[in-house]
Amino acid sequence: MEDGKPVWAPHPTDGFQLGMIVDIGADTLTIEPLNQKGKTFLAPMSQVFPAEDDVNKHVDDNCSLMYLNEATLLNNVRVRYNKDHIYTYVANILIAVNPYYDIPKLYGPDAIKSYRGKSLGTLPPHVYAIADKAYRDMKVLKMSQSIIVSGESGAGKTENTKFVLRYLTTTYGSGQDIDERIVEANPLLEAFGNAKTVRNNNSSRFGKFVEIHFNEKNAVVGGFVSHYLLEKSRICMQSNDERNYHIFYRLCAGASEDIKKKLHLDSPDSFRYLNRGCTRYFASKDSDKQIMQNRKSPEHVKVGALKDPLLDDQGDFNRMCVAMKKIGLDDIEKLDLFRVVAGVLHLGNIDFEETGSSSGGCVLKNQSGQTLEYCADLLGLDRDDLRVSLTTRVMLTTAGGAKGTVIKVPLKVEQANNARDALAKAVYSRLFDHVVKRVNQCFPFETSSNFIGVLDIAGFEYFEHNSFEQFCINYCNEKLQQFFNERILKEEQELYQKEGLGVNEVRYVDNQDCIDLVEAKLVGVLDILDEENRLPQPSDQHFALAVHSKHKDHFRLTVPRKSKLTIHRNLRDDEGFIIRHFAGAVCYETTRFVEKNNDALHMSLESLVCESKDKFIRELFENSNTTKDSKQKAGKLGFISVGNKFKTQLNLLLEKLRSTGSSFIRCVKPNLRMVSHQFEGALILSQLQCSGMVSVLDLMQGGFPSRAPFHELYNMYKQYMPDKLTRLNPRLFCKALFKALGLNDNDFKFGLTRVFFRPGKFAEFDQIMKSDPDHLAELLKKVNTWLVCSRWKKVQWCALSVIKLRNKMSYRALACIKIQKTVRMWLCKRKHKPRIDGMVKVRNLKKHMERFNAVVNGLKEGKQEMAKQVQELAAAVDTLLAKIKTTMMTWKEIDTEYQGLVKRSEQLLSSMQKKKQEEEESERLKHIEEEMEKERKRREKEELRRKQEEEERKMKAEMELKRKQEEEDRKKREEEEKVIQAELEIQLALEREEQAQRSTILEQERRDRELAMRIAQSEAELITEEGQMDAGLRSDEFSDLPISSSSARAMGPQVQATKAAAGVKKYDLSKWKYAELRDVINTSCDIELLAACREEFHRRLKVYHAWKSKNKKRNDDGSDQRAPKSVTDYAEQNPAPPMTVQHQEVAMNRQQRYFRIPFIRPADQYKDPQNKKKGWWYAHFDGPWIARQMELHPDKRPIVLVAGKDDMEMCELSLEETGLTRKRGAEILPRQFEEIWERCDGIQYLKKAIENKQARPTHATAMLQSLLK
Repeated sequence: MEDGKPVWAPHPTDGFQLGMIVDIGADTLTIEPLNQKGKTFLAPMSQVFPAEDDVNKHVDDNCSLMYLNEATLLNNVRVRYNKDHIYTYVANILIAVNPYYDIPKLYGPDAIKSYRGKSLGTLPPHVYAIADKAYRDMKVLKMSQSIIVSGESGAGKTENTKFVLRYLTTTYGSGQDIDERIVEANPLLEAFGNAKTVRNNNSSRFGKFVEIHFNEKNAVVGGFVSHYLLEKSRICMQSNDERNYHIFYRLCAGASEDIKKKLHLDSPDSFRYLNRGCTRYFASKDSDKQIMQNRKSPEHVKVGALKDPLLDDQGDFNRMCVAMKKIGLDDIEKLDLFRVVAGVLHLGNIDFEETGSSSGGCVLKNQSGQTLEYCADLLGLDRDDLRVSLTTRVMLTTAGGAKGTVIKVPLKVEQANNARDALAKAVYSRLFDHVVKRVNQCFPFETSSNFIGVLDIAGFEYFEHNSFEQFCINYCNEKLQQFFNERILKEEQELYQKEGLGVNEVRYVDNQDCIDLVEAKLVGVLDILDEENRLPQPSDQHFALAVHSKHKDHFRLTVPRKSKLTIHRNLRDDEGFIIRHFAGAVCYETTRFVEKNNDALHMSLESLVCESKDKFIRELFENSNTTKDSKQKAGKLGFISVGNKFKTQLNLLLEKLRSTGSSFIRCVKPNLRMVSHQFEGALILSQLQCSGMVSVLDLMQGGFPSRAPFHELYNMYKQYMPDKLTRLNPRLFCKALFKALGLNDNDFKFGLTRVFFRPGKFAEFDQIMKSDPDHLAELLKKVNTWLVCSRWKKVQWCALSVIKLRNKMSYRALACIKIQKTVRMWLCKRKHKPRIDGMVKVRNLKKHMERFNAVVNGLKEGKQEMAKQVQELAAAVDTLLAKIKTTMMTWKEIDTEYQGLVKRSEQLLSSMQKKKQEEEESERLKHIEEEMEKERKRREKEELRRKQEEEERKMKAEMELKRKQEEEDRKKREEEEKVIQAELEIQLALEREEQAQRSTILEQERRDRELAMRIAQSEAELITEEGQMDAGLRSDEFSDLPISSSSARAMGPQVQATKAAAGVKKYDLSKWKYAELRDVINTSCDIELLAACREEFHRRLKVYHAWKSKNKKRNDDGSDQRAPKSVTDYAEQNPAPPMTVQHQEVAMNRQQRYFRIPFIRPADQYKDPQNKKKGWWYAHFDGPWIARQMELHPDKRPIVLVAGKDDMEMCELSLEETGLTRKRGAEILPRQFEEIWERCDGIQYLKKAIENKQARPTHATAMLQSLLK
């Protein structure tokens, strides 16, 4: 099947595997893997895709592939990845696969130079090409641009962001120190904001939007960094295999001995904020030797250093110090930063213990005294004040007694620990804000025309334990995914529709309901959390229950016990919730959600740091000091919502993104182990699906990623145009411009206000959009030349047209005369033909008279008498001739008199025979008799032909009458069914909606399961039983297969009757193989079984051909269509009402009907300018199904097909579905079909098929077999 070509079928680990289609099931295909001959498996039709002819061939742009589907996309990415081509385009979107090693010369200075000013597609895919495209778009369109770098944690977003910044500053910088500063700022931000996680050694634990600003001359003038949501919980706690922020380890590993002593530093295992995670350094063999042993933790000494080609703690510390110097930080400021970092580390080492007194407070442990002193000294605080602030909380009375009385409330050990951690987070958070602020001060700018912004924000995160940070990050990714859907899919399709381009609609998953779940007013999770924070005694448990109660039936939210991981199923409902994100379901543990959502400090701690002796510390907190809440002064803990602050920042960011042009870089993580040259197909496929790449591929099958308004192109060239060109309207000018450049009409399309370009045609687009004067002037010369040539051609064409018109008029005049002459001749002939025919016959009789005279002259006796009779007969003949000439006799009158003369002549002949005994004379008479016999036979033959023509005329009249009767019956039936249709339309709409929801749920379930598989450390942790699915998900075997709109419409007129009939089906053929159905049709004598098998057989053929049509080649011209387009279009637009198989077979009574229609209707010939489908299509229907088919083309050999042997190439529609019975003049006589069939060697073809036992038993095979016998 599928002409023996391989297809891509689903595979659990590789994503897809190559196989061959060996059978067609009810809604599935049976696949035999190429690497496992003899083994087969079932795959849903929607998940099987045709493969390229050469699966090892790769292309730069996936839109250049012959088949555009997710399987060929994955294979192309795989082949390119194995050859170290990590970048691939999907139209103008870049897919970047993380190689996890340094590819030589990929990002060097030569590469930067080679991509400058080059159009997308002229060089291999690269992140530099996207950066250059953004710059050129900004320059030409005078509009700011954004580059959105997205992907999972560990996919390479941060590295690609750095490459974009480096390219823009190196290529289009002003050549001043500011270009270098923008690049050097990145290592500093990474040191303070990046950390090692289980999925990424250099994970950005904050989001940043880096803007590079340009002046009017499009040169770099400055930059600005906006940052979002630093993960503060990491400062105090990390998982076993994770680390704190890089700066802590780099300071411990790389600080000089002087700084080490000054800051009282030690190995990472000696600090509480570091020793609960991984305490090993990143180091190479050489740098590991340079780190002193006393700075290494026991874990590092025992296991060795962490390895990563891009990370080296000691080397990175030195590079960070150089970067600080380059961006303008002096040694004092640098030491201030290190001092605060060390102060945070020492703060974490302060321990508390119960006092043992009745007050119930706590005090510092004895061994923490030295640590307290170090911390106070580094942060510029008084030692005693720090001790008191950590162990007590200050309250100001507002009622009873003297107002403003200060009351110190002792804290328990747990509360003191929380206060210490809150202070550490606040100090480090404000230190990070200060670092970003200082970075922005390093590249200031006075004025800016436009900017290019690069967004690098934490990717979608999913761990075994997910908290508030993951919740915010994933909410952000939901918003960014929606922006991608809007910009690439929704807005793009709306524009195509508005411009009238006729591009097919592409469906995609809309995640607005998930976003509403998080950010909706009052009922959104963020607002519920804020409301919890405002309660007198907020709790995480109450918050979780509130979320569940307000979203009890929400599809996107459920309880932890429904998770597919056992570790989450152990959580109670008040300990977490599951949100079904666009990439899969994530279980969030709500412990400390309330605490993490509050960014405020207790008054005692706030006052302490604000009154620090150290100026640097005071400056860190001075902004927050001016905005203290009045409630906080009253003694209560103030509330500053982290979640709503992030939501506000995120909405501002999205407003900025929507106001700019956008480019997308989709980063992909090739494997979970973070090793090079390992490609996990299923993991990557999931990422490509979640990132919308598959939907983009569907859109780009008929899409136009580049476009420019006519007026903008016109205005760009206007100032360089001569006067004669300015008279052209913008649209005509654009047409002239494209023709002048010699562009192919298939590469672009004119909308109402814009011109659009196909994928892969960016070079042509950029050639037009280049705005330098020399280039514009050169193009205008080409336009002028083309216009002159075009006008000269028009003059020639007009002259030729006039000559042609003159010749046509002369020809038509002659043709009119000829028509007139012919019509007159025909009318005259019709009027006088009986008389002419009569005269011809009578004159023939007169010729015999001469022979009679010769015979009479030869007689010896009775000569005179015979001569007299002959003369009388001759006179009668002459009389009849004269009568025919002079009077209007009918054919019957002439024939009557003629027969009388013939009778007389015969009598005369007989009498002459009696008298003529001689041999010579008898032979002559015999000859005359023979001639007369011939004349009689000719008359009989003519009469027979006339009768046959009359019968055919009657048959055709009967056929037309029958067609009209069928049309009337059909109209009556349709009128009756309209009433039923109206009632059932509502039911159908509900069913379609339910099916769409079910499909969405099942797709979400699939993604949830994939995500759970990635999280699971072992199979034992995964819930495998299908019974754990939601009740709404339990459905029959093929309920997840979507119903097409056409099949849904087909259910319309008799939905209930059809369902009832389906419910009492005598034969369940869904499990039968395609070959088994065919064998039963060829051999069975059971009428009911035969009818059911025929129906199922053709239904499967329809599903299979629908699959082939959906997965056709990108440049398919429809040359392999099985029936004329008018037939297939009718079947799509007018689905035949369902009819039980047996009733249909009985109704048809195996009638033999024959049809002939042209491939292209005369009115549609303009749609086929190459005349590829010029010809006739013949079909012989044996009952409801086609038995024989012919295609006749003027420039090809005839194509003959018979049922059984050529099922895959024949039309699979029933007679009712084709609509042929409604086409006037389509039905032909059996004789007409058989004549063409015989002429095209159809008899020999059918005979061979019968001999090889390939033909299905039909009326045609039975007739041929009886003929052969």
